[in-house]
Amino acid sequence: MKTDNIRPALDAEIVLQPRTVEQLVTGHPTSDGAGVKLTRVLTQPLQRRLDPFLMLDAFGSDNPHDYIAGFPDHPHRGFETITYMIAGRMRHRDSAGHEGLLENGGVQWMTAGRGVIHSEIPQQEEGVMEGFQLWLNLPARDKLCPPWYRDFGAAELPRFETGDGAAVTVIAGTSHGVKGAVTRDATAPLYLDIHLDAGATFTQALPAAHTVFAYVYRGEVEIGSTVVAAQRMAILAQDDGADGVVIRSEVPARLLLIAGRPLNEPIAQYGPFVMNTEQEIYQALRDFREGRLGDPADA
Repeated sequence: MKTDNIRPALDAEIVLQPRTVEQLVTGHPTSDGAGVKLTRVLTQPLQRRLDPFLMLDAFGSDNPHDYIAGFPDHPHRGFETITYMIAGRMRHRDSAGHEGLLENGGVQWMTAGRGVIHSEIPQQEEGVMEGFQLWLNLPARDKLCPPWYRDFGAAELPRFETGDGAAVTVIAGTSHGVKGAVTRDATAPLYLDIHLDAGATFTQALPAAHTVFAYVYRGEVEIGSTVVAAQRMAILAQDDGADGVVIRSEVPARLLLIAGRPLNEPIAQYGPFVMNTEQEIYQALRDFREGRLGDPADA
């Protein structure tokens, strides 16, 4: 994590009844796009439990054959994608006329809305490519909204340090009085990248009704009495009266902490289309096949 724009936390987060770990999840190795190797951590069977989140992929390799072909043109409708790049460079182009270069420490936030066709192509022939892509659902009322896109360079992402050994990047939501790069009223997402020193503790207050999970990508942490190792996702229980999460680490560790307000709406998914009914999926397929989805004139 770059430290040139880190500032002290503005407010303390008080948690009196921390959440416990309900389930530990191991991701499934797979490939997507033109053969990019990745680990799918949040899979389709978990979508109802982790509403409003639909998918989390972790990708990381220093072998260019694992990533070099990237993700050629493909469609999306009905949700948002948040790509967080830890290392490497990826160029985005889409049918709405957006183009951007995602680099180390940066975030690409795209709202597919009523439809976009885009590509994500690595801009390197060697070296490490590492990062995450999270899919965030849209409420029914917004699924056919105009597409939107924004790149945030590493220096644009708010960061803070606590007195307990945590350095935090706030991608979305608000933590310790620091407002993140993006907010969303309907789903109220919180997306933090947390770096912990050995012996550190991080506390985050959270509404009891919100979905919460953590993904450890370096070291290991303790949440309650549960040890969460690297490459594991911890789904946190929605215990009555729970008001947040307390994370401790005896070794240096890095993790994503993600939370949001459930939509409690039906989920119908067919590949890159996420709607509320099968009929809406059929319409998305027709629009794509007939060239209406991602039409720049409709963006």
